[in-house]
Amino acid sequence: MFVSIPTRSIPTLRWATPLLCAVLWVVHLWASTRPEAVEQALMARWGALTGGLLGPQGPMASWADGERGLRLLTALFVHADWAHLLGNLVFLLIFGLPAERVMGPWRLLVLFLVGGTVANLATVMVIDTPDRLVIGASGAVSAVIGTYLALFPRAHLGVVLPLGLFLEFVRAPASLLIGIWAALQIVFAYIGPAFGAVAWSAHISGFAFGVAFALVSRRGIARRLRRRKGY
Repeated sequence: MFVSIPTRSIPTLRWATPLLCAVLWVVHLWASTRPEAVEQALMARWGALTGGLLGPQGPMASWADGERGLRLLTALFVHADWAHLLGNLVFLLIFGLPAERVMGPWRLLVLFLVGGTVANLATVMVIDTPDRLVIGASGAVSAVIGTYLALFPRAHLGVVLPLGLFLEFVRAPASLLIGIWAALQIVFAYIGPAFGAVAWSAHISGFAFGVAFALVSRRGIARRLRRRKGY
C-alpha cells in the first residue's frame, strides 16, 4: 500500500541531502588523492566485511567488539572510483531533495544512514565468500529511492538533459528514472568499471527498507505537513 503525499510546494530548509553529498564527495576526493596504498588501506579499514554473522569462533564472535558492525555504516562513505560515486550522488540529489522536502532533514538523514547500514548487513549475510569488502552508498541511495516511490508513486521529476548542443529541462516520471537507475546498475555489473562487483542484495534490501520506512513514517510525515501548513 502506497502513501499519498501532496506534492505542492512546502517551504523547508533542505540541508541533509546536500550535506550527505558533500561528505561523500570530500571523503572520496581525499582518498583518491592519497597514495594508492593509503586509499586501499582506507577501503580495507572502512569497508564492510562479508562472511555473515557466524564467525569461525561461533555466533557473533567476530562482531563482539563492534568493529564489524561499525563498518556497515562507514562503508557507505567509501567508493571504488569516480563513476561509482557520481552515480550515487546524481540519484541521491534527484530523489533525496524532494523526499527531504516532505520528510524533513532529520528523517532523511536517519533513512540514509540506517537504510544503508541495513542494506550492507543484508549483503554481508548473503555473500558466502568471507572477508570481501562491501563499499559504497548504493544501499542507502536505494533506500531513499524506495521511500520516494512509496511517497510519490505517480510523481514526475524535473531533470536537465543534454539534447544536441543545448541543455533541456524536462519532466519525467519517477518510475522511469528509477528504471534508468536500475539499468545503470546492470551496466556497471557487466560492462562497467565495477564489473561483477555490484551488490544486488544491498540494492534490493535498501529499496525494501525505504518502502517500509515510508509506510511506518507516514503518520509522522502527515503531522509534519499539517504543522507546516498551520492546521
